[in-house]
Amino acid sequence: MVELAEDKQAYDIVMLDIRKLSTIADYFVICSADNERQIKAIVDYIDEVIHHEFGLNPRIEGAITSGWIVLDYNDVVIHVFSGTQRAYYQLERVWSKAAPVVVVQ
Repeated sequence: MVELAEDKQAYDIVMLDIRKLSTIADYFVICSADNERQIKAIVDYIDEVIHHEFGLNPRIEGAITSGWIVLDYNDVVIHVFSGTQRAYYQLERVWSKAAPVVVVQ
C-alpha cells in the first residue's frame, strides 16, 4: 500500500505498526497529497488495485473536500491527508509509541 501511494505521488509516507498499542488495526499508513485531485487519485488507485488483486473493499470515511480520507481494510488503515489537515491532526504524534515500519520522505 505504501508503494501504491508512492505511485500516485503521495509524500511523507509513514507506515506505523500499531499492533502492540491497539486492536483497531495492525498498521496505519499515513500519507500526504498536494490537493483534492491528488487525494482522490491516491484513494481511487489504492482501492482499485487492492480490490483487483485481493478482492478487498475498504470502509471509506471522510470526504475529499475535508482533506482527510480513511480507507479501512481492517488490518491496515490508510490515511490520506492534505498537508494542512495532516499538520493539524498530527497522527504520528498521537501514535508516537508505534514503531515506524516504513518512512518515505
